[in-house]
Amino acid sequence: MTDGAQEFRNVTVDRSEGFGERLLGALLDRAHEMPPQLIAPLVAEEVGRIGGRDVSILLQDYDQLVLAPLPGMRLSVGKPERIDDSQAGRAFLSATTVEQPQADGVRMFLPLLDGSDVVGVLAVTLSTVDDNDRRLLRRLSGLIADMLVTKNSYTDQFFRARRREPMTLAAEIQWSLLPPLTMLTPQVAVAGILEPAYDVAGDSFDYALNDNILHVAIIDAMGHGLDAAVLATVAIGAYRHARRADVGLAELYMFMDTAIDEQFGPDHFVTAQMMRLDIGTGHLQWVNAGHPAPLLIRDHRVVQALESPGTLPVGFGGAIPQISDQALSQGDRILFFTDGLIEEHRTGEEQFGEERLLDFVDRAGCAGEGVQEMVRGLSHTLMRERGGVTTDDATLFLVEWCGGTADRLVTV
Repeated sequence: MTDGAQEFRNVTVDRSEGFGERLLGALLDRAHEMPPQLIAPLVAEEVGRIGGRDVSILLQDYDQLVLAPLPGMRLSVGKPERIDDSQAGRAFLSATTVEQPQADGVRMFLPLLDGSDVVGVLAVTLSTVDDNDRRLLRRLSGLIADMLVTKNSYTDQFFRARRREPMTLAAEIQWSLLPPLTMLTPQVAVAGILEPAYDVAGDSFDYALNDNILHVAIIDAMGHGLDAAVLATVAIGAYRHARRADVGLAELYMFMDTAIDEQFGPDHFVTAQMMRLDIGTGHLQWVNAGHPAPLLIRDHRVVQALESPGTLPVGFGGAIPQISDQALSQGDRILFFTDGLIEEHRTGEEQFGEERLLDFVDRAGCAGEGVQEMVRGLSHTLMRERGGVTTDDATLFLVEWCGGTADRLVTV
């Protein structure tokens, strides 16, 4: 036997179960068979075991303006909390715990992280708080987020809590297509937003991180209402099908083009951008099929529009597209957007335009602002600037390349 093997066998492992492990284990064991409507009471019960009270689960609404309380037995249900000016909103935007001292203790606001996507906030009051409480609550909130996302597929309860106004059928279809709105990793981060949230029809986006390649598509299907939603559904389905077959960007475009043409004929089309980013090297490739050129943001300023050779919109039977390339520097951001953002205008007035967009992007790209906060803040600022008017779908999608390596995460 080698010295290393002998040393390994001599290691004593502490397998005792501490209070925190028992608490999290009990929650996880019971959650497997728990119906969705009992998740909230289960959470309130388990939080109560560490002295927590006034438990609230706050979920982001579709407009990304407020955190709406999830109703449920034993939960404290108050008014929605505005994301921009509340302690809960601070926890949500920063993805970190916020503590608010009160006369009877400390109100804790913990982000509910599904992977890196913040789905909401857990709020709970404790008489006193120490580091053990903070650690346990942080892990508990992560488990709660996973449970909410898992049970979300079995119920409409969470969807209803997030809605502040009626949603169109077309928007219902579009939201069902979307991946998580935010993904954060050590090497790359993405965030997207759709407007108008409750009436979007033709705009959509999709992404996937496969090994070292980030794949992104942003589309805008022609028309409005249900017709546009159906067209967008086929376009996203075709994109995913081709992407999962691991074809190149040119072949991916041709597959989508054929699928739209064969299904809908020559009178229907989808404008689109498809992108591949090597997150190890920062090598960016893209095809632009009828969209405004994306913006390259470096050191918090727009340095150029990423112009590329024109390619016909998907469905028009275009020739094999030319692939464009760009070498990114660490920290670079790429902002993709659909034409609804810059073509919007009030009756009798000029369009919003790209120049005004550039000005707002420069003002929004302040140091220290994460991709989710930037894209959300930019979207809401632009909406206010347009007087709250959106007669066409408008999409923003932001990608940040951070570089480096994630190997350190493999080590416990």
